[in-house]
Amino acid sequence: MSVQPLLIAGEWQPARELVRTFRAEDPSTGEPIGPEFPNCGETDVEAALAAAAAVAHELAAAPPERIAAFLETYAEEIEADAETLVSIAHAETGLPKHPRLAAVELPRTTSQLRQAAKAVRSYAWTQPVIDTAANLRSHLAPLAKPVLVFGPNNFPFAFNAIAGSDFASAIAARNPVIAKAHPSHPGTCERLATLAVTALRKSGLPAAAVQMLYQFDRRIGTQLAGDARLGAIGFTGSRTAGLALKSAADAVGVPAYVELSSVNPVFLLPGALAERGAALAQEFFTSCTMGSGQFCTNPGVVIVPRGEAGDAFVAATTAHFAAAAPNVLFSRAVLDSLQQGVATLRAAGAELLAGGNGAGPGYRHAPSLLSVTAEQFLHDPHALQTEAFGPVSLLVRSDGAAQMVQVAAAFEGNLTGTLYSAADGSDDQAWAQIAQVLRPRVGRLISNRMPTGVAVSPAMNHGGPFPSTGHAGFTAVGMPSAIRRFTALHCYDNVPDHQLPAELRDHNPGGVARCIDGCWCIDDIDHGVPHA
Repeated sequence: MSVQPLLIAGEWQPARELVRTFRAEDPSTGEPIGPEFPNCGETDVEAALAAAAAVAHELAAAPPERIAAFLETYAEEIEADAETLVSIAHAETGLPKHPRLAAVELPRTTSQLRQAAKAVRSYAWTQPVIDTAANLRSHLAPLAKPVLVFGPNNFPFAFNAIAGSDFASAIAARNPVIAKAHPSHPGTCERLATLAVTALRKSGLPAAAVQMLYQFDRRIGTQLAGDARLGAIGFTGSRTAGLALKSAADAVGVPAYVELSSVNPVFLLPGALAERGAALAQEFFTSCTMGSGQFCTNPGVVIVPRGEAGDAFVAATTAHFAAAAPNVLFSRAVLDSLQQGVATLRAAGAELLAGGNGAGPGYRHAPSLLSVTAEQFLHDPHALQTEAFGPVSLLVRSDGAAQMVQVAAAFEGNLTGTLYSAADGSDDQAWAQIAQVLRPRVGRLISNRMPTGVAVSPAMNHGGPFPSTGHAGFTAVGMPSAIRRFTALHCYDNVPDHQLPAELRDHNPGGVARCIDGCWCIDDIDHGVPHA
């Protein structure tokens, strides 16, 4: 069987240093499917890095209209090829074609690309600041170095290394991308890369603006992450892998924007349970098992008060989990990690209420519900907030708002934190007490809604304090905010108007307004007032 080529320097070419090969697997059966893909060596990685670095300055100087045209053309190419893309992704991940892939994730992907294009045209991501009195001007600008993007296993489109949010953000900021495909869906990545090449040619951008490698050994990955020729890294995946990459990048000053792990605590307050406990049990079960629980915003820990309403919620939830069929997971690695996570929770004292390992072909695990007391959780919070990536959640039974506050204070940094309260206001005081402690520990604070689902909005924060991500100040979703990760702050001091970037000029015959949305203008008497 022939081995698929790599995308390097704008050309599909065979691996120069083929270490081994691998194939995708059908997770419902565990059987290999599709062609052989290369696990490449240092020679190919160096070729991709050198090719990307060689066009970095050319891409940084590219007209914004050309960048926007690429992003929009790429979105059109993806939509035109939707049926094939969905079929390949379904076979490789086990995710349903409808509605998940065809009606939800693929439209989200093309929407992100178009939102990035809009931000490029409006210059919104550049955040220009103009101090006319001091004749100082600054904005965010391209890194003029490649961005290395690692795609995760759970979003074959929307977070794909060669089509997702990190990719769109890095290209929007006019940086070349070296995409590291995920081995769970290499055929999907290959198909997207083919469409990306078509869009590059149609838009007139340099072909080497996009490189794609399928797989390489961990040693080579950390070596690449520690190469100072990189401008930044975008990563979504396991804490272990992400921290290894970040450590290597930190050593040479390469910013690494890593999304690592999150248990997304959910607090169910007494009034909410008394008011609609049965509905909340169904809502929680649906959220926990959606996509086989393989979301970074899955509700992994739910704090439930003791008492009649709490007991009824636990009984209803346990029944939902006990009646559920085993869920198909992405891969053997995901199944092994999930089993290890459940074992860690049980070793720390968690009682299994429902579920456990699932039988059947392929990579399956039964939706599983565990429980501990708040006292147990507070005794060993580190072990009891181990991420179990899959359809698994831990209930923490608590006494009153004061103990819920103690539990909230024991959480590590998370992507989200949720509080459910009663409509009559009876939970408002407890809500405020818990939220005050929870707020600095989460990127997104949610009220009366499960955390699964991340809207692609300029106001979204898909990030959070460590260890949910490597940096609490940035989001991986939402344009133009996500673009700003892959930029550098450039300041111009007393530079003549005609030599300034377009969005910083007083007079711009090219048609770019000096003051755009997000621009701050400072005059002799106007200090820091936002200019609409």
